[in-house]
Amino acid sequence: METIITITTEHIKADAFLKFAGVCATGGQAKWMIEEGLVSVNGAVCTQRGKKLRRGDKISVVGGAQFVIA
Repeated sequence: METIITITTEHIKADAFLKFAGVCATGGQAKWMIEEGLVSVNGAVCTQRGKKLRRGDKISVVGGAQFVIA
């Protein structure tokens, strides 16, 4: 089941998204998750914490959490 996360800006960076969505509590945790390859964007592993995510992107986190940006 995907959770819909609404943003009010044109884009959000991957590390900020993880904090915004409540996946992790700190930027350091978000950075670690991305660097370890635990986050996928549109089916591809994302290792860039500054990757710009936009509406329609699908984000998956190892462990089962799935999100869609609206």
